[in-house]
Amino acid sequence: MATPIRPDETGKNGPGNQEKPVVQDDDLERRRRDLEAVLAARRPEKRTGSEGTNSGGAAGFGQALKLSSEFIAGIAVGAALGWGIDRMAGTSPWGLIVFLLLGFGAGVLNVLRSAGLVAEPGPKTPGKGSGGPDKK
Repeated sequence: MATPIRPDETGKNGPGNQEKPVVQDDDLERRRRDLEAVLAARRPEKRTGSEGTNSGGAAGFGQALKLSSEFIAGIAVGAALGWGIDRMAGTSPWGLIVFLLLGFGAGVLNVLRSAGLVAEPGPKTPGKGSGGPDKK
């Protein structure tokens, strides 16, 4: 028996489910505020001083350009050395292949050093308690 008051479960007009409570706007608003508070508590805190600036994109672009140019330079130098050795020694294409692979390895190593994932080459200085030659 359909009445024009509320639709039933099938979508037709009828008495509907009278036991379900009607959700009020203030109840929805209260639940939305509670959800926002819970989500705000779970979000990581933003760093102070970086609000309102959009320099992160430019710094990231500069870092990407630096890393890619170091990688390409390593490959280009390796290929140029290999080509030059092939021309002088007549060992084509072996010098190019070997030095291209060496250039690729050097490019990867340069990128890792620039990104801070590999330590810079150089003399290692002994730290405290290491028993180095400067310890008395």
